[in-house]
Amino acid sequence: MRPFITRPRALAVLLAGTALAFSPISGQANAKLPVDLPVNQAADCFVPSADAAAKGGRGPDTRDISAAEQKAIEARTAQLLKAKAARGIAVPQGALAAATVPVYFHVMRDAAGNGDVTDTQISQQMAVLNKTFAGQESTAAANTGFTFSLAGTFRYNNSNWHKDKQSATYRKQTRKGGANALNIWLVDFSYLGIATFPWDYSRNPGVDGIRVHFDSLPGGSIANYNLGETATHEAGHWFGLYHTFQGGCTATNDEVADTPAQSSSTNGCPEGRDSCSLPGLDPIHNYMDYSYDSCYNQFTPNQSTRISNMWTAYRA
Repeated sequence: MRPFITRPRALAVLLAGTALAFSPISGQANAKLPVDLPVNQAADCFVPSADAAAKGGRGPDTRDISAAEQKAIEARTAQLLKAKAARGIAVPQGALAAATVPVYFHVMRDAAGNGDVTDTQISQQMAVLNKTFAGQESTAAANTGFTFSLAGTFRYNNSNWHKDKQSATYRKQTRKGGANALNIWLVDFSYLGIATFPWDYSRNPGVDGIRVHFDSLPGGSIANYNLGETATHEAGHWFGLYHTFQGGCTATNDEVADTPAQSSSTNGCPEGRDSCSLPGLDPIHNYMDYSYDSCYNQFTPNQSTRISNMWTAYRA
């Protein structure tokens, strides 16, 4: 998940709510707004669990996932991969689990049409996802093997949904596709983005996906965060990556060996930052830190391997 005016944060929330029958209003910039519903104040409470996602914040990591929970998730993933291999399902062993991910955009507008991004912006956001996951922003970047294909764009008029209220309700009602489909809801909230992790899908598939501030898309108005890299960061969480500062200055850190440990998230693009005594400078150019969009340029080879393993365990 990315906090607003710093960087993302990955947040998997267990949300409750009754599904209500609203229909998407597509291609109508000023379509009549359905009757707004009262906000369920309890809908966005975070409930920690053994497979909950990390929640990052401004400054020091404020994750809601403990070291014990992190260990349990890794053990569970290893067991799933072993079980799939025993059933003859291909499990990555050095090679990448390449796949094309169908992407569904859900544009949440308010009654006045605020939050309505253009088809061009969506196309540009797709280009960013394909560029970043293909390792095309720097020579140090890894090609994850994953590509993205636009499967559909849906536009809704609902002032509550636009502000990310009743998020469990609107996501369960509007989500498209299966475990392999990336749903992106464009909303106006206090974060840059929020994501669910892949290990949450089996328990709560209706809310799986990422929520991204609509003004973080290419051409948006959020200074330093309007090149479309928020969606890359949140998609990284959706694939199973932690923040690079997960765990702080520990050897385990983010479960990825080639991202040096860092004590806290990055703000801006401070070259040479070294917040831990362990080897290596802080990975400020990594998509899973909180750096400016212009500072981002890479996933690492080991992050790519983790993406493949997580995909095979939970989404393939």
